[in-house]
Amino acid sequence: MRLLSVNVGRATSVPYTDQPDGVTGIDKRPVEGPVRVAAPGPKGIAGSGVAGDAVCHLRHHGGNDQAVYAVAREDLDDWEGELGRPLPNGSFGENLTTTGLDVSGALVGERWLIGAEVVLEVTSGRVPCRTFQGHLGEKGWVRRFTRKAATGAYLRVIVPGEIRAGDPVRRVRVPDHGVTARMEFLATTTRRDLLPELLAAGEALHPEAREAALAYVAKYGDGGVRRGADAVG
Repeated sequence: MRLLSVNVGRATSVPYTDQPDGVTGIDKRPVEGPVRVAAPGPKGIAGSGVAGDAVCHLRHHGGNDQAVYAVAREDLDDWEGELGRPLPNGSFGENLTTTGLDVSGALVGERWLIGAEVVLEVTSGRVPCRTFQGHLGEKGWVRRFTRKAATGAYLRVIVPGEIRAGDPVRRVRVPDHGVTARMEFLATTTRRDLLPELLAAGEALHPEAREAALAYVAKYGDGGVRRGADAVG
């Protein structure tokens, strides 16, 4: 398992974002040399956890629980085959492009040691938006991405430090539940019946997903689900 690239984006004016000022940092490109990674602060106030990376829509992006976004190169390769076009590292607006790691299938609360010091923790999958669709220029992209559910993973920074392309990635903590980034994504989008199962991930779960799961259980009960059941890989 290895980090292929660290990708950052600058605030750029585009015609396809919902941002009032019309700017986005989704167009991320690989950078050379070491890059500092640290917890940025609360969502709504702070942006990316990756130095030099712009987050322009703080209401929905950035903050401690979405400090870093990772996508597997294998998923980009699969999409290349479907779309019939090249997708360079960073094409999905990801900060980290990895190889040898099932990012969408990573468990919420799973921790990765990248290089010698940085530790990141999986919190959730990524929900597509209009800006993502406009960036790729693919009609119906939000629906298509949602259907495939190869979401990549948002991560929080547990131990800050520097990372660079080529760094090894090691899974240093693997929870014993079955709640993956993909399952979290499905539960909060198209499979809300899965919401109670997310609670098996405990405090590692993205706070917004945890609130949604608790609200669902309060209203409908847990439906008799088995906590942590690997209903969705």
